[in-house]
Amino acid sequence: MPVPNEAIDCFSFYFGNYSVKSTKLQITRFLLLSLLLAVFAYFCWLMLGITLQYLPLDTDVAFLRIKQDYIGYWHYQVAFFVHVYSAIFCLLAGFTQFSGWIRRKYAKVHRMGGWVYVVTVVLLAGPSGLVIGVYANGGLSSQIAFCLLAVLWVYTTIMAVRAIKNRNYRQHRFFMIRSFALALSAITLRAWKFGLVALFHPKPMDVYLIVAWLGWVLNLLIAELIILKLKQ
Repeated sequence: MPVPNEAIDCFSFYFGNYSVKSTKLQITRFLLLSLLLAVFAYFCWLMLGITLQYLPLDTDVAFLRIKQDYIGYWHYQVAFFVHVYSAIFCLLAGFTQFSGWIRRKYAKVHRMGGWVYVVTVVLLAGPSGLVIGVYANGGLSSQIAFCLLAVLWVYTTIMAVRAIKNRNYRQHRFFMIRSFALALSAITLRAWKFGLVALFHPKPMDVYLIVAWLGWVLNLLIAELIILKLKQ
């Protein structure tokens, strides 16, 4: 019995309109997309756990224990907590933008989720990430990596808004793919860090220098490949 297209679309990114020619391919696609959603949900749960470490507001817990040289700066403290508390909403709101089922059946949810994502990235998570990036561990290389990530994240999000206002839906899709790929660096950075430590046991600062770039550059390259595929 074929898997209903509505069920598939519920889990599907709008990265393309793939023709399903058989029940086997249909089921395979459904299972892969379900797995993708499950993995994403799991990492969002982990990110929520990281966020809750800082509630109630605490400057001597988790990551901040190695940032005591900077936590006394009021602007760093404000930027850090704004970033930590807002980033989780970017992941959740951003993911709703890629469901064809939501766009068709619940257009208002799509629009509201989009504006939550845009406001959070442009006014909260992006600018605060830039401030944090200035004080990143690992020296100049890591600082450039995280600052560039923040700038590109805000830029691609603004360009997505500009495109949709001009009713250029194609460019809107492309820039949202780029923007969300950068948003996912919150997850991929930690995944790469875990993998590198488990496999190679490098020095902590060496890991930080690597994941500062690997955590988002690879995401952006994959996004460009997806966009290239859509343009064909």
